[in-house]
Parts: sequence; structure tokens; C-alpha cells
Amino acid sequence: MAKQAWKGGNMLYPLPAVMVSCASEAGERDIVTVAWAGTVCTNPPMLSISLRPERHSYHIVRESGEFVVNLVTARLQRACDWCGVRSGRDFDKWAECGLTPAPAATLGLAPAIEESPVSIECRVHDVLELGSHHLFLADVTAVQVEEGLLDARGRLDLARAGLTAYSHGEYFELGRRIGSFGYSVRKDRPRQAPRRGGRGGRAR
Repeated sequence: MAKQAWKGGNMLYPLPAVMVSCASEAGERDIVTVAWAGTVCTNPPMLSISLRPERHSYHIVRESGEFVVNLVTARLQRACDWCGVRSGRDFDKWAECGLTPAPAATLGLAPAIEESPVSIECRVHDVLELGSHHLFLADVTAVQVEEGLLDARGRLDLARAGLTAYSHGEYFELGRRIGSFGYSVRKDRPRQAPRRGGRGGRAR
């Protein structure tokens, strides 16, 4: 298959476009849409988000030292996009999008978004000033999960949420499952041969 070599650029897609909620000590609340977010470490649990210093929410996050990453569903996608193209300097994004701030379990300022199925509470660990974007490394202090996403055994089933992804300027709803972690090397359990006859008896 023929390929073209382009100059270096950001082409790591798809990505989760998330809604990051934050608040200042003065009581200002904002929501910023972030496509550049990712898992950093399992133990301790950490993630990262990248923000431009010009964004209104940048200084709120930097000065408060905390934020909440809220996962986005198809029902929240319009609000997610709107919060990414409008500034908190000009609009109250909560009111404009009909979103509800909910108390975080471990943070003092930043609220979660009530309508999001999963809200990940974060406390800033470090800030790397890389260039156009600054990378916020954060410790995950708690995760709020919608109870309706838990199965009968109490396990999280995110497939029920209808999450979306961002790919090169477009949004997509996640769909068909094609495997699970480790399926490529998992050996199928051998099928038990059918038992002949009754219990301890002969085949008839």
C-alpha cells in the first residue's frame, strides 16, 4: 500500500474529546473541551491534559491546581463541541449548555458535570510548558461513576454509556466491539466431550 511522507504533525487519532470542568477560588466555574488527554500511569493513577495558555480555563486550572475530566456521550456531544469553540470569558457555559455542576468527592473547588457518566477528579502534579500547549500532569484522586453503568456483579460496563471519540476534526460514537484485552493470545477452553448414556450407565 503506497504512503506519503508528511512533515511532523499531530495525527494520533482517534482520541476521547472530554469536557474538563474547573473553578477558581473566586467562584468562577468553567468548562473546556480537551481532545489532548491521556493516561499516564496506573500506580499511582495519573492522567494528563494539554491546554493553550490563551484559553480562559488555563489560568483557572493552573491557579486552583485541580480539575475534573468528564467523559462525553452522544447526548453530550453538542455541548462538548460548543464548549470547545466558545470562551468562558463571554459565556456561562453551564447555563448555555444546560449542564449541572455537581460536588466533587475529593476536590475543594472544581465541580463535576452531573450529566457525564464518568467524572475523573484530578489534582495537578506538575505543569510542563512545552510550546503551544502546556501539559498538566495530574493525580487521579477519585472517579465518580453512574450507577446505571454497573452490571449485576458491580463491574463497570462503559459500552452502555454511548461514548464518543474525536478523529481529525470529526466526532464518532463508539460502536461494535471487536475484541477484549488479550483476546489475540487467549486460548479457548477445550470443549468437554459429550457424556454418553446416563449417570454411570451405558449408551443405548
